[in-house]
Amino acid sequence: MEITKICCIGAGYVGGPTMAVIAQKCPHIQVTVVDLNEQRIKDWNDPNTDNIPIYEPGLAEIVAEARGRNLFFSTEVEKAIDEAQIIFISVNTPTKTYGKGKGMAADLKYIELCARQIAKVAKQNKIVVEKSTLPVRTAEAIKSILDNTGNGVQFQILSNPEFLAEGTAVTDLLNPDRILIGGDTTHEGETAINALVNVYANWVNRDKILTTNVWSSELSKLTANAFLAQRISSINAMSELCEKTGADVNEVAKAIGMDSRIGPKFLKASVGFGGSCFQKDILNLVYIAKTYGLNEVADYWEQVIIMNDHQKRRFSNKIVQTLYNTVADKKITFLGWAFKKDTNDTRESAAIYVADDLINEQAKISVYDPKVSRNKMLSDLDYLGTRTSDENINSLTIFEDAYDACKGSHAIAVLTEWDEFTTYDWQKIYESMHKPAFVFDGRNILDAKKLESIGFVYKGIGS
Repeated sequence: MEITKICCIGAGYVGGPTMAVIAQKCPHIQVTVVDLNEQRIKDWNDPNTDNIPIYEPGLAEIVAEARGRNLFFSTEVEKAIDEAQIIFISVNTPTKTYGKGKGMAADLKYIELCARQIAKVAKQNKIVVEKSTLPVRTAEAIKSILDNTGNGVQFQILSNPEFLAEGTAVTDLLNPDRILIGGDTTHEGETAINALVNVYANWVNRDKILTTNVWSSELSKLTANAFLAQRISSINAMSELCEKTGADVNEVAKAIGMDSRIGPKFLKASVGFGGSCFQKDILNLVYIAKTYGLNEVADYWEQVIIMNDHQKRRFSNKIVQTLYNTVADKKITFLGWAFKKDTNDTRESAAIYVADDLINEQAKISVYDPKVSRNKMLSDLDYLGTRTSDENINSLTIFEDAYDACKGSHAIAVLTEWDEFTTYDWQKIYESMHKPAFVFDGRNILDAKKLESIGFVYKGIGS
C-alpha cells in the first residue's frame, strides 16, 4: 500500500513538528495538518516562519522548506480527512477536571470527537493512528466508534506514540531512538503497520522501528514517561537529604551516574519536572492501576508526583526562609518561565507554582524568559484560580531584558536552564541588586564559586 496523502488532526506541540518532519523527509507525500483553532493555523501559515506558534530549534527552517510544497496547514478538517489514507489523531488529552477519575484519568472527549468526525466523513478505508498519549485500550474504544457509526468503511487503528523531548523535538524526530508502532495481528492490521513503517523508513533505519500489539504500544508511552519522571523525583529526594547531611547532590549524581547499570541521564537535581507529559501520564497510570484494583502499584507511582510537588514547595519555602522569613513587598526576579530550555511551553512549569506561592506571601515577582510571552505567563497564573486577573497583573512584572528584571531585586530564582543565563555579567547584576543579594539556582546551572566570590549568597538544589 503506497501512501500519498496524510492528515493530522491537531496542530499542537506534537502534530505540528511531527508532520513537518514527515513532509520534509517524504516530499512525495502530501501532509495536511488541520485544527479548528483558526488563529493557530494562521500562525503556522505566517510568511515569517519565526512566528510559528511553537518554538523548537530547527523547526522554523523545516517548515519553511516544506510548507506550500507538500506541507499544508488548514481549518478544512473534513476535506483533509476525506482525502487522506492515514489520519493521525494528535489532539490534547488533558487530565480530567470533572466526574469519575477527576484529577487522574485522561480526558478523552477530544479523541472521541475526532473518531466520530472521521467515521462521519470517511468514504474509503482508512488507517487511523493514535499519536496522542492515551490510556491502554483506548484503541478499542476508537475502533468501536468507527465501526459502529461509520459508512461501512474499514478502519485499522494503530498506536504510534511520540517520544519527543521539548527543546530537542526536531533532533528526536530526525534521529529517533526508536519508532514504536502497535496494531492488530491480523493480515489487515499487519498491512496497516507496514504502510506506516514504510513512511518512517524514508529516513529511519528499519532496525529502529519496533512493531508490537496495540496494547503494548499504548502502555509503553506511559511507562517510559513514568520511568523518566521517577529518576528526577529520586534525585530530588536525595537533594533534600544532601542538604541536611552536607553531601553535594551534584557529586552524588555524578558518582552513581558512572555506574553503567544506572547511567547519568535524568539525574539532575532541580526545582522539579514540568511539561505536558510526565505528571499527566503518571496520574493516568495511577488511575489505570486503581481501576484494576492494583492499589500498591498506584501508590508507588503516585509517590513520584508527591515528591515533585514537595520539591516545588520546598524551593519557594527556602526563598521565604532565607529572606528572613518574609518576602512581602520584596522584588524576586525569576529567570525563566518555560518548563525547560529551548521551548516556549509552560505547561506544569515549576515557575508557575513557585510564583503562586511567593505571591501568596505578597512578593513582587519580576520575570524574564526569552521565549514566553507576557500573556502566557499571566494566563498560567489565572488558570490556577488562586486570585483575580487584576491581582496577578499587579503582582507579576514581565521584562524583555534580564538585567532590567534583576535591577533592584532582593533575590534571583533560576527556574529554567536557558544557556544564556550562564553567560551574563553577574558582577553587573550584583551591583544593581539589594544587599545581601541572593541567587536561588533551581536548575543548578550557575557557577556557585564564581557567584560567591562576587558577593552573592548562593543557594543551589542539594548543595
